[in-house]
Amino acid sequence: MYQISVRQHFDAAHFLRGYKGKCESMHGHRFEVVVTIEAKELNDIGIAYDFLELKKKLNEILDKFDHTSLNDMAIFANITHLLRTSPII
Repeated sequence: MYQISVRQHFDAAHFLRGYKGKCESMHGHRFEVVVTIEAKELNDIGIAYDFLELKKKLNEILDKFDHTSLNDMAIFANITHLLRTSPII
């Protein structure tokens, strides 16, 4: 098994809905994302996947989040509900 990983970060702001404390105010974080893919075989030039292509695809996704307010994004619209119903680990 072959693996290739890329690591990138983005900076974004958010606030915790329904939280009583400092974090209910808008604040920012640097988020780190690691993507790892696996391949059973190498291709005809001896690589599992094009590293530059994987990095490019990750950057295309992260560019949508970089320097945004995550609370304003549709993908996070129901985050309060998720936080209230998720088990504490």
